[in-house]
Amino acid sequence: MLDGVRPGDRESWWLREALAAEDSSLAAEVAAPPLRGTTLADVVILGGGYTGLWAAIRLTELLPGARIVLLESDICGGGASGRNGGFVTSWWDELPALVHRYGESDALTVARAMSAAVDDVGAWSAAHGVDAWYVKAGALQASAAPAQDGVWDEAVADAARLGVADEYIALSPDEVRVRCASPVFRGGVFMRQGATVQPARLARGLRRVALERGVIIHERTRALPVDLLRLVGRGGLRDGASRGPLAIRTGHGVVRAAQVIVALNAWAAGWPHLGRRLVTWSSYMVITEPMPDRLAEIGWTGGEGVSDARFTLHYLRTTPDGRIAIGGGGGRAGYGGRIGRAFTHDLGSVERTVAGLRRLVPSMADVRIEDAWGGPIDIAADHLPFVGSLGSGRDRGRDRARVHYGHGYSGNGVAPSVVVGRILAALAARGLGGADDPAAESPLVGTRPRAFPPEPLRSVGARIIREAIVRRELAEEAGRRPGAIAGAISRVPRRLGYHLGPG
Repeated sequence: MLDGVRPGDRESWWLREALAAEDSSLAAEVAAPPLRGTTLADVVILGGGYTGLWAAIRLTELLPGARIVLLESDICGGGASGRNGGFVTSWWDELPALVHRYGESDALTVARAMSAAVDDVGAWSAAHGVDAWYVKAGALQASAAPAQDGVWDEAVADAARLGVADEYIALSPDEVRVRCASPVFRGGVFMRQGATVQPARLARGLRRVALERGVIIHERTRALPVDLLRLVGRGGLRDGASRGPLAIRTGHGVVRAAQVIVALNAWAAGWPHLGRRLVTWSSYMVITEPMPDRLAEIGWTGGEGVSDARFTLHYLRTTPDGRIAIGGGGGRAGYGGRIGRAFTHDLGSVERTVAGLRRLVPSMADVRIEDAWGGPIDIAADHLPFVGSLGSGRDRGRDRARVHYGHGYSGNGVAPSVVVGRILAALAARGLGGADDPAAESPLVGTRPRAFPPEPLRSVGARIIREAIVRRELAEEAGRRPGAIAGAISRVPRRLGYHLGPG
């Protein structure tokens, strides 16, 4: 049922819906025109998605009166923030990786911050009149094949051992089907700190509030990639070149700023210094026609976000008018950080996503698919975001870094971007001599995930491994034994020390 649906022909369904509901006075050409010429800023933010906008809004609180300029190559919400599934989830499922990276105490600190961010999104939206369709109903993950059974066991055990057992609860098959009666669902796990939003409405709401607070936004303005180490001077503040304003060039102008925040999501993979830490991967979504009666037939009326337990995840959620939006992460890897048509126009990835819907919810086999779209996600070696600063030096006993970045959400950034955006704002405010914010001391700061191999090994290897993982998981779902070659290749990342792919 894909008649007339072609990905990439227009913006995502989310963004079109959000723009249609928006006050016309907020049109890009009026409120956020492209940059022309040279301008000055205390802080320039590169990227108008969730991370950049949360950072901008927090900076207006930490540095009242500061001149904050935000550059966005599309329109705010045109990237991942207006295309994702709208899952606002905490990180209790990531406890094993968090413990591995930080140790138990800091792992709990980070997980609790992400958990609080789920509530923060809802509270912030209500306080600022942003109708982001926020529904806090938890997140359900279910096994959809014997090979997926119990993939959550380690995280459930860690939650119990660390005293937070009620945050991540294993469910029996019957308990799963009470929430969503799919005939292929087996056992599962439930995370109470989970919500869904209309992602583009949230992004556009953040944009409106940022503008109201005096943030200067230039949309349709692409920052040209630059070697960040060269930008700040490799000697930090002791290097005379790093004391003056940092110049960020665009196609038609320049921003000179004391502090720079880089919040480019997958587009950071094309920037020197950051690119080796990221692999870009495409992810596609489809959305159905409204069908609230059909959802009621399978008992999926509580608003839970739902996913299966593959590595190339299927993630499903409902909308207020009774649609299903489903995404699939089994797309393609990019080359050298380039975001091309494979990320937006791949009909084959759309067809695989639709096949996932038909398999997981077979009673919807005849439901009309109304739209489809795709976009890139940025993946780090341990599947967790990393935050850092460049140009560090000591000035009157305080660290005064110049450039700050946060990337690597790996497809799960709606709640984490709240935390990372506030951290980046705290770091930039500190660099300008502002009051210290505890967010600057987050365990997330200073993490450096393992680098990926250089090109062409990075992209060629990612494509080969991705194809092996997809074939392995399709075979497992069909009840077949995966081929020996596909099975062996799919395990390569783990054996090389990357926390990616099946075990």
